[in-house]
Amino acid sequence: MRLIFLGSPAFAVHPLEALVAAGHEVVAVVTQPDRPAGRERRLTAPPVKQAAVALGLPVLQPVTLRDPEVVAHLAALAPEVGVVAAYGAILRKNVLAIPPLGYLNIHPSLLPLHRGPTPVNGAILAGDHETGVSIMRLDAGMDSGPILAQVVVPLPPAARAGPLTAELFQLGARMLADVLPRYAAGEVVPQAQDHSQASVTRMLKKEDGRLEWTLPALVLERMVRAYDPWPGTTTTWNGQHLRVISAAVVATWHGAETPGNLVGCGTSGGPLVATGSGALELLEVQPAGRRAMRGSAWLLGLRQQAGAFGG
Repeated sequence: MRLIFLGSPAFAVHPLEALVAAGHEVVAVVTQPDRPAGRERRLTAPPVKQAAVALGLPVLQPVTLRDPEVVAHLAALAPEVGVVAAYGAILRKNVLAIPPLGYLNIHPSLLPLHRGPTPVNGAILAGDHETGVSIMRLDAGMDSGPILAQVVVPLPPAARAGPLTAELFQLGARMLADVLPRYAAGEVVPQAQDHSQASVTRMLKKEDGRLEWTLPALVLERMVRAYDPWPGTTTTWNGQHLRVISAAVVATWHGAETPGNLVGCGTSGGPLVATGSGALELLEVQPAGRRAMRGSAWLLGLRQQAGAFGG
């Protein structure tokens, strides 16, 4: 089929490669503009652009899809269908109307749950026991279009957002390769979502990763996993910045210490921190300007262990 592909981050490379491997004609890969990245702020191409160039595919990087010239260019390509995988912008009606078969979107959640930009983070934060991938046809709403295919998978209790997102997009790539030809042949009938069951996620901000010790240890541990790799979770120790990379709930601790106080060490030797409910053991941390280390090593290296963690 003639199709256009819209995507940007590394995990969106999986479906692009799957479409090419399946023999589809990708007439354009639309991705975000190159942007500064890294400490040196060098202009860097999105991973999808890098993959498209390696595959010999034409690349478009419009600043906005609201530009009439960009819309006209896409229409002139005469795609039969579009595929969207974490492109990074909502498509307006004039763009949605271009392919006769519309746009199929890979969404890493069990829609209508966790619509919006951060579904994997949302599932981890909610403590869901299962997750999955939905292949849907885009409409003018936010992830509210009809579903063509959906696969349910367990959500492991130790899952972290970064690796889980990559795994779900790999699954989504396989699902897309299977459903696309059947959809084009009229063998798949999109099913409307139950909008009354919908939940919506939001864009993450840097400050979302600040650990508030008055929250229950269970919530804080989920935050550590949900905000990996970005924005990461942070705290302070006696005023010094400390990144928390992994942690474990100690639900059996029932002390009366003020949340944020260091109350000893856990079973792995890491610092044990009082929270609003239970305690949290910091298994791996990264002090400012230093490499990541085991929480036990950080604790042993403290000159004095009196003090408190802050937000």
